Amino acid sequence: MKKLLYIAILSSLSFITPSCNKKLDVLPQNSITPDQIKTSADVEALLFGAYARLQYYGAFGEQFMLVPDLLASGGQVTWVGTYSEYKEILNKKIQTTNYVAGTLWGNSYTLIDIVNTVLDKINIVDSADRATVQGEALFIRGTIYFELAGIFAKPFSDGQAATNPGVPIVLAPTYSYDTVKNKPARATVAEVYTQAASDLQTAITKLPPSNNNGRANLFSAKAILSRVYMNMQDYQHAAIQADDVIQSGNFSITATYDKAFNNNSNSTEDLFAIQESTQSNAGTSNQGISTFYSPNQGLPPGQVGGRGDAQIVADYLDNFETDDFRRKFVTTGNSISGRPGTYPNKWQFFYKTIPVVRLAEMYLTRGEANLLSGGSLGTAPVNDINTVRARSGASILGTVTGDDFVNERFRELGFEGDRFWTLKRLRLDVDGLSYDDGKLIMPIPQSEIDVNKNLQQNDAYN
Repeated sequence: MKKLLYIAILSSLSFITPSCNKKLDVLPQNSITPDQIKTSADVEALLFGAYARLQYYGAFGEQFMLVPDLLASGGQVTWVGTYSEYKEILNKKIQTTNYVAGTLWGNSYTLIDIVNTVLDKINIVDSADRATVQGEALFIRGTIYFELAGIFAKPFSDGQAATNPGVPIVLAPTYSYDTVKNKPARATVAEVYTQAASDLQTAITKLPPSNNNGRANLFSAKAILSRVYMNMQDYQHAAIQADDVIQSGNFSITATYDKAFNNNSNSTEDLFAIQESTQSNAGTSNQGISTFYSPNQGLPPGQVGGRGDAQIVADYLDNFETDDFRRKFVTTGNSISGRPGTYPNKWQFFYKTIPVVRLAEMYLTRGEANLLSGGSLGTAPVNDINTVRARSGASILGTVTGDDFVNERFRELGFEGDRFWTLKRLRLDVDGLSYDDGKLIMPIPQSEIDVNKNLQQNDAYN
């Protein structure tokens, strides 16, 4: 197997799909030089290539949600498939050669390199489109750094963010690989969060209130920034961003819970979503969130099944009241290997829109952040949680506590990767381990350390 470079040196004008179910080879086979990017259309093509990579299973097409779900699997999800690398993540016994870690890291830095190129060439973009393109590139980069910090580094909440190693921060494109220059060390967790927040804050000043379907807008950036602030335990600013999104009036909770998923385009609730297609690596022989969370057998006639390797833990449904629609939004079936189980209907169909951040989350964020900070933005915290509960037919609460928000996020945002972030933010045990246990983050891929001795491995993997 060829070496996976620590930093992708691929900046292509088209989206290149690596072969599925293999370790990712990211080699300088399609490198470009600055003089090859000549027009506004060239730069925008690079931006569209970045959006395409967000669809990839090494990003929001799967791993940014499934990996956190498996790391915080207790009471939520189990793995019944034959792919040992996913079982390693579930069991918190991850090898440094785990190809999921390699794919996630490699695709993320490919994305960062692409948007760094966009930003480097931003003056080529037509003046009418320049601010929007710049804002979208910064939105993508800030989002990726936030995801990487959570998956590969200790949580911000442990009080050691200023010294704990995060991930390398790369802010310039790689047009040619320098064996000395292009080997950065890991920045601290605090530095990575600061960079993510800065990118998103600047994106907010550049992005329009609305954009074409599947592209980031002003409120996409505010929603992700609210996540960054929540995980920094900066609840006042998290509430402000969430409140801005809610008060904009540009979005609305879908009439029923099921209408928020399996759509052909963004729903009224989607603040940012990726648009899956037949080119996005879905199918029973490939990877993807629908591939793993959709049963192979048990779906209605004519509906194509997935592998069904990721199943709901039976106890998860006990978290819901009997009449709560979310309790019923599941399907029983079998995995591709014949294992019976229950599956979330959120990811039942291939080639549909995958929500990355929804308005329901903003209500829960504003309510909890107000409660924890003593703030009063928008409405009382109990009203925010009831907005989410009422949509699904859950009983209306008269009062609300912090635990109520933790549990409601588990119900509303299950199988969307949120549990991992919430437990670590609040310093709660995760599957019997302390929230800051080194086994609850992924190892830096060994292939990266082999070619970059400046990279420090996470302590649990030394």
